[in-house]
Amino acid sequence: MNVLTTLQQRGFIEDQTHTEELETYLSQTGQHCYIGFDPTAASLHVGHLIPIMALAHMQRAGHVPIALVGGGTGRIGDPSGKTEMRQMMTLETIDDNVAAIKAQLSHFLDFSDGNAILANNADWLAGLEYIPFLRDVGRFFSVNKMIKAEAYKNRINSDQGLSFIEFNYMLLQAFDFLKLSENHNCLLQMGGSDQWGNILAGVDLIRKSQRKTAFGMTFKLITKSDGTKMGKTAGGAVWLDAEKTSPYDYFQFWINTQDPDVAKFLALFTFIPLEEIQALDNLTGAQINQAKEILAFEATCLAHGREEALKARTAAAALFGSRAMDPSLLPSSTIPREAAGQTEAAMPTTEMALGDFADGLPAYQLFQKTGLCKSAGDARRLISQGGAYINGEGVTTFDQSVLADAFKDGELTLRAGKKRYHKIQLSDV
Repeated sequence: MNVLTTLQQRGFIEDQTHTEELETYLSQTGQHCYIGFDPTAASLHVGHLIPIMALAHMQRAGHVPIALVGGGTGRIGDPSGKTEMRQMMTLETIDDNVAAIKAQLSHFLDFSDGNAILANNADWLAGLEYIPFLRDVGRFFSVNKMIKAEAYKNRINSDQGLSFIEFNYMLLQAFDFLKLSENHNCLLQMGGSDQWGNILAGVDLIRKSQRKTAFGMTFKLITKSDGTKMGKTAGGAVWLDAEKTSPYDYFQFWINTQDPDVAKFLALFTFIPLEEIQALDNLTGAQINQAKEILAFEATCLAHGREEALKARTAAAALFGSRAMDPSLLPSSTIPREAAGQTEAAMPTTEMALGDFADGLPAYQLFQKTGLCKSAGDARRLISQGGAYINGEGVTTFDQSVLADAFKDGELTLRAGKKRYHKIQLSDV
């Protein structure tokens, strides 16, 4: 099956150029394609999984994915989808973020032996000379056409407007496509739906300057069945960095998928064959919960590795129980079919000193310190709404004093809502 058909059937594609020619391009193995990743943070998050998975599908189909990290364009900031200008970052911060992102992408893509390529556009953008760039690239762009692009039009009509530095972004992204075409014969750029204008600009630049047909593809904005944006939770972004979102919390994020979204997310965020996923249409009750567990396991395997996925599943079983899996349900999954062991080893844990509890520590501070709540105000609201628990008992007042005698065998378990847990271990310091 052509990878274009795979992406269409699994729900990735929103728009594409030159449909028939693109199908022909991808019918031959070894073709290069790329997606850009903006280094605005030291970690990618669940919202980046659609482009990451698309690159992984390309690699599985025998093509060579290029993950382009924007070490150069990150110094400016893409105005696409933004209502205001991004904060400028130091070069040191950008470089640190680029290195971290490269490590995370390596969980999904095999970069050995040229099977995939990590590129950084700082390699060709940082040393650009302005006059030669305007002469060789800028002459192909029409300002009249640029300001009609959705990303620019929205910002021009906003109160803040569009800065000149951001106005140049489309040229730089198009130049990226041109350089990857020159360096790797890469003729396909993919990205989010907000990148359509920038992608078309690159396709047009290659056509005019190289007399080649290049291709563009954008992905759908994935929303949950309740209409909210995929990857957004009450606790903030769900990060791929294990230091920002633990493998256990990552596993729980997928476990909490709403019933109507399970099949869709399995198609998008795992490699389980589509025919197995389509057989889930009539699942209810225990079976739909097992399908969620398989989704969580497979997604965690991809982001953090099988060992961490097994630990997260085992920790969840200690809190919520576990049953043997139906062997006929999504049989291609690598999840163990027997019930998970009963250990809490993978539960997010914070170590605190015994002395911290000498005079009693207010409960709301514990929920804030462990990250179960983003702020003291959030912790107070959680407690007032009856959603905070310590060792299984409800917290009745936000300043309820927690003393060292609340610990059992040097441990104390906090719960926020129904499924978010955190363990505190006592140290003697």
